[in-house]
Amino acid sequence: MGLELDAVDRRILHLLQQDARHNTATDIAESVDVTANTVRNRIRRLEDAGIIKGYVPVIDYEQTDKSMHMVVQCTVPIHERGAIAQTALGIDGVVGVREVMTGHRNLRIDLVAGDTDEITAAVSRLQQQGIEVEEQELLKAEYLQPFDHFGLSPADD
Repeated sequence: MGLELDAVDRRILHLLQQDARHNTATDIAESVDVTANTVRNRIRRLEDAGIIKGYVPVIDYEQTDKSMHMVVQCTVPIHERGAIAQTALGIDGVVGVREVMTGHRNLRIDLVAGDTDEITAAVSRLQQQGIEVEEQELLKAEYLQPFDHFGLSPADD
């Protein structure tokens, strides 16, 4: 079992999910009612435990030259799923891979491209790696929010 999280840890995680860039240790400390040094120590502990794996910007690809965002649903041999996921990440245009716990459509690949030719080229490279492409979906929009599995209501913010 992983690191046991208390209410302070859960609140820190929630605030970082809301806005890791602008929520400073001091801001979080005020909200959680601990010192900024405690917040920094807790964040370091959460990072060391692998609970916080990084800080990644959320990119609106429509505002870039890679305005097409595709979800490619694939099937790969289950025993090779992890290795193939890592291989897929090395393909130009692939920005994310999810392993799915199913036998069919068990790999979901997010890729971005500037046009349909780039999509075709990226999908072709996936297929050359032995990845069976089942379906391609062009995303219109994606909406994210902090996961409230810690029971924090909006009134707590």
